[in-house]
Amino acid sequence: MNDLFTFEDYGDLVLLLSDSIWAAALLGVVGGLISVFVMARDIGFAVHGISELSFAGAAFALLIAADVVVGSMVGAVIAAVAIGLGGAKAGEKNAIIGVMMPFGLGLAILFLALYDGRAANKFGLLTGQIVAIRPDQLQLLVWCALLVLALLAVLWRPLMFASVDPEAAQARGVPVARLSVVFMLVLGIAVALSVQVVGVLLVLALLITPAAAATQLTASPLWVPVLSVVFAVTSSVGGILIALGSPAVPISPFVTTISFAIYLVCRLFGGRRLARHRRLSTRRAAAHA
Repeated sequence: MNDLFTFEDYGDLVLLLSDSIWAAALLGVVGGLISVFVMARDIGFAVHGISELSFAGAAFALLIAADVVVGSMVGAVIAAVAIGLGGAKAGEKNAIIGVMMPFGLGLAILFLALYDGRAANKFGLLTGQIVAIRPDQLQLLVWCALLVLALLAVLWRPLMFASVDPEAAQARGVPVARLSVVFMLVLGIAVALSVQVVGVLLVLALLITPAAAATQLTASPLWVPVLSVVFAVTSSVGGILIALGSPAVPISPFVTTISFAIYLVCRLFGGRRLARHRRLSTRRAAAHA
């Protein structure tokens, strides 16, 4: 355990990587808000599908010595557009995602096999690399995150309406189809951003688990996104802070462990709350009988 956690010069490391920590917090805000819509739309499968194409884009950029962050974003956006335009029905979208996932993974493996550079660069695509990210890449991540937050601020109400009840939203004149495409683009950017923190394999920890945990505690349209953001930021920033004291282990296992622990606690309290609610309902029904 002493070899795993050293915490030598920990304060200096925190100061040195303060920009990365703030960026992780911002990406946690993005992930927490996006995960609310991912849960409302029941498109967790799409997150994984987009991440595979994001992986392929990043691997191709690594192969040709281009910017890995840009390559990741390009791959994610291409996947998101394909899914958004692929069909209105869930079955059609799932079929497209199922086709793209092995294709994207196969391309990524091919590009990485052709790449003869450092093995650490390959590993970073799978496990996240925000601590080792360059200042210009960090700036790009921040601007993209702010763009996503601005779009969500503008589209929140109609997008939530279209996510929860698309038939009613369409009947009220909400452009459901166009909103779906726009959201998939936003989701693609969010996936590419999250990949920088937890890597391709564990991206679900920031884009599904926070909202899944929040919905265990409340169904409030206000508190679900608030709690989801708190959980995502806690996972992303907490994972980095712990990983700084453990140079032998990448960030992503700590991020996912914190995220999973939060979900388990929320599940426990949510189960107790539901059981209590059922007991009260039974007593009220018996009193009125």
